Amino acid sequence: MSLSKFTFVLGGAASGKSAFAESLCFETKKPRVYVATAQAFDAEMTAKINAHRDQRGADWITREAPLDVPRALASCTADQVVLLDCVTLWLTNVLLADRDVSADQTALLAALTGCPAQVVVVSNEVGHGIVPDNTLARQFRNAQGQLNQQLAARADRVVQVIAGLPQVLKGVL
Repeated sequence: MSLSKFTFVLGGAASGKSAFAESLCFETKKPRVYVATAQAFDAEMTAKINAHRDQRGADWITREAPLDVPRALASCTADQVVLLDCVTLWLTNVLLADRDVSADQTALLAALTGCPAQVVVVSNEVGHGIVPDNTLARQFRNAQGQLNQQLAARADRVVQVIAGLPQVLKGVL
C-alpha cells in the first residue's frame, strides 16, 4: 500500500486511530516526524504521552507543537513522513489559550497544503455524542466538527477507525 500525500484518520477516543496512523507511517520506510500537540498537566496525561512515545519507538523525530503546528510542518522535508497527532488536542489548546480559532484553523490548513512531506493527521470524531451542556464544550464541538470537515475535504484519503478496524471513507487503503 502506498501512502497518499495527505491522509486523515479519525475516530472516537481510544479507538485505535493513533496506532493505525503510526502503521501507515511505518510502511513508508521514510524518516518519520511526529508532531505532538498534547500537553501534560497531570500524571495521567504524562503516562499517556509516555505510552504513545514507547509505542512509536525511538526512531521518530518529535516536534512538540501544542499551538504552532504550522511551524512544525514547515520544517519538514519531502523525504519524510509526518504524523500530526492530534488536531483535537491542538484545537483544545487553541481554545483554552483564547486564540482566534478561525485564523489558527486557516493557518493549519495552509500549512498542511504547503507541507512537502507526506502527512497523516489524526483527529477525534466528536459528533456522535449528546449536545454539551456548556458554552465552551459546544464551541469546541462545533469547531472540531468544522475542522474535521475541512480536513476531510482536503485529504486524499480519509479513514475512520472503530474498535481498531479501519474503514475507508474517501480514497483507497
